[in-house]
Amino acid sequence: MAMYREKGQEQPYISVGIFKVRLPFIHYKWEWSEAMQAILMCATCLGAIPILTENLGIPFDIAWGMVIINGLLYCVHALLGDPVVPGWITPAIPLTIAYLSGFAVGPERIKALIAVQILVGLIFIIMGITGAANKLMNIVPNSIKAGILLGAGFAAIMGEFKVGGRFEKYPIAITVGASLAYYLLFSKSFRALRKKNKLLNTLGKYGMLPAIIVSIIVGPLAKELPVPKIEIGTFIHIPNIPEILKTVSPLSIGLPSMSLFIAAIPMAIMAYIIAFGDFVTSEALINEAKEVRTDEKIDFNSNRSNLVSGFRNIVMSFFAPYVPLCGPLWAAVTAAVSQRYKEGREAMDSIFSGVGTFRWVTFICVATIPIVSLVQPVLPVALSLTLLVQGYVCTRLAMDITITDLDKGIAGVMGAVLATRGAAWGLVIGILLHLALSDFTKANKIAINAEAITESE
Repeated sequence: MAMYREKGQEQPYISVGIFKVRLPFIHYKWEWSEAMQAILMCATCLGAIPILTENLGIPFDIAWGMVIINGLLYCVHALLGDPVVPGWITPAIPLTIAYLSGFAVGPERIKALIAVQILVGLIFIIMGITGAANKLMNIVPNSIKAGILLGAGFAAIMGEFKVGGRFEKYPIAITVGASLAYYLLFSKSFRALRKKNKLLNTLGKYGMLPAIIVSIIVGPLAKELPVPKIEIGTFIHIPNIPEILKTVSPLSIGLPSMSLFIAAIPMAIMAYIIAFGDFVTSEALINEAKEVRTDEKIDFNSNRSNLVSGFRNIVMSFFAPYVPLCGPLWAAVTAAVSQRYKEGREAMDSIFSGVGTFRWVTFICVATIPIVSLVQPVLPVALSLTLLVQGYVCTRLAMDITITDLDKGIAGVMGAVLATRGAAWGLVIGILLHLALSDFTKANKIAINAEAITESE
């Protein structure tokens, strides 16, 4: 039985410097609601398999083993005291894919990915140790932030609809799935219906999952996907660690050259800038929950979150380099857990009960053969839906953070260059346009602030 928390105190833990170690069943209770949701949502985690097989040229079993390793590392956040559900750096996926496409499939491309992920991990760790994240975000102009997001959005959508893209292979499944995903996630009319109908409200809490389930049904009916064949036999898949290390680890194929590290710098910087927004979102979600639940003191520390995210990226870069990279937040699921947490201690004892249970169960499920065999045929479509939703979100956020017409213009040009020519060109063009076109006088800053106030009104 888990240790009891006095009202208004932190959930029990073992102190290890900045980290607060919590073990399931000992330091927090098991939450069956999050466990059931995790069984279904592991399909999204498995969506990394087609990303890895298509872009690194590796077999399915190797990619599956890498997903399982990554699933275990997800659990480190709750283990070390970070009260969120972690995920990928999802908006960076199309940018990373575009960057890697400049290298030959095989060891060269894998080494290019290793260089990116090591640099991303080091940036996370440096920011966690120094606490310099806020300073970095204040330095980056809105036009360049928006350009990065636009580039990510453009690249995501263009990649699905390009000649030879996934839409050509699965047009009906993707059209039906994407339409449903957009409706459930972004429709104002559905949002209004959720307030009136408990069943629809419950459906809405599962995010993209209903769209993925519909695609599992529609794909075979449209003869675009095979009918899932559930394998019972061996229940748990044990990753072939020696084969994974032999295929993708720098311990076997060698470390990237210095030129690859230098080439990866713009991509790594952009990935971190994108990921930094997750820290802001995490803090906002936790603060909102704390206002409702005064019975638990929740300690969200962005430095700790940076360090854990950096650790995951460094470990993955040496053992299973991961195209989606390792991000600090799965916003949709963290929001869903937070929402149930706000219903009271009877609903969820501690925030760690929810986030910890969810991630331990997804780790178990991505290694469970019957579950993986059920969703395996639909993984390319699930990935396509993820990227199309991500494209929508990125472009909307980019437009939200641009204040002036100049910002919008710079962001548009930068985003287009980034999506078509890659990370380095996009970042260089964005910086040059900002320096050439912006007015850095004090009077202009006052005018921009006034314009921002007018827009907000």
